[in-house]
Amino acid sequence: MQKPFSPACERNRDPILKELQIRLVQQSAVLEVGSGTGQHAIYFAKHMPNVLWQCSDLRENLSGIQMWIDDACLSNVLQPIELDVSDPTIYKTYDAVFSCNTLHIMSKSNVFEFFNLVKSVTQKQSSLFVYGPFNYNGEYTSPSNAEFDAWLKERNSESAIRDFEWIDDLANDAGFFIVDDVEMPANNRLLHWERSKE
Repeated sequence: MQKPFSPACERNRDPILKELQIRLVQQSAVLEVGSGTGQHAIYFAKHMPNVLWQCSDLRENLSGIQMWIDDACLSNVLQPIELDVSDPTIYKTYDAVFSCNTLHIMSKSNVFEFFNLVKSVTQKQSSLFVYGPFNYNGEYTSPSNAEFDAWLKERNSESAIRDFEWIDDLANDAGFFIVDDVEMPANNRLLHWERSKE
């Protein structure tokens, strides 16, 4: 098997890293939901040695992630774990959850399940980071996002760019409240919530 490679990860890794470095300043254990190829995990862990990174994805993607981990030999990247948000089997808790380009791929029911998962695997004063495209007030933020959304729906009728307001409501229901909504390259956003201390 050839090690998987995502050009998109190469393009967006530095802008995302810059924002995470500001926000993950203390010793942190991070669960990445939907690690894909594993490129982000390796790059972020290399540049943030204070962060313990836990990759997770569907079973079919784990071998590719493992190849990246094996090549990197980083002590702060754990072995990848199988995770399906519709049937989560994680019994540990983390200081933060990170997910990149996943919510628009998931079905609406899976998005609900994602936030249920986040609530169950985090403690008080934890953080949630979600990267990807979002609509605002029901409107696309660019023509390219409208084209991307049409492509998503043609590929899978349950996929779609999600409305920020809906996603924020789900985060609030899980006990997380928005801290930053950061504009990123290529009409993407990095959303940062923190869990209520109460």
